[in-house]
Amino acid sequence: MKQIKSPMTSRRSLTGLVLAMAALLSVAATPVAAATDDDSFFTHLHTEKAMANVTVSPGRAGPVEIAIQLETTDETPLAARAVSVTLVDTQSGRKLAPVEASRDGEDSWHVKVAQLTPGRWMLGLGISISEADHVSVESPILIK
Repeated sequence: MKQIKSPMTSRRSLTGLVLAMAALLSVAATPVAAATDDDSFFTHLHTEKAMANVTVSPGRAGPVEIAIQLETTDETPLAARAVSVTLVDTQSGRKLAPVEASRDGEDSWHVKVAQLTPGRWMLGLGISISEADHVSVESPILIK
């Protein structure tokens, strides 16, 4: 004998399936959301003379490390004489003292900053290419 399902039984099954999918999606999404909290912030800055790939790690409040890779406009390594970093909190106008970057390689530099607060900051690079040639460039960054 064939059993006939009522429309109410079908709705309950569909509701149960939707609730199960929602629970599964919320569990699956939790690690992804937590992982993005520690992501680094990346920006690309450029002028007519130089380009910089800048990574702020981690991209959240607290101590951060800023890695800078310099390139010419032809995308070849740029060997600068010195690099300085300035940071200005765009909301309060508070400006941190400029920090001289340390050389990691021919075109790589890094800076450690003791404490950044959450919000938008203006990151400025002062790049000394030669004694007579100096480039300044800036870009907003976001600290979570």
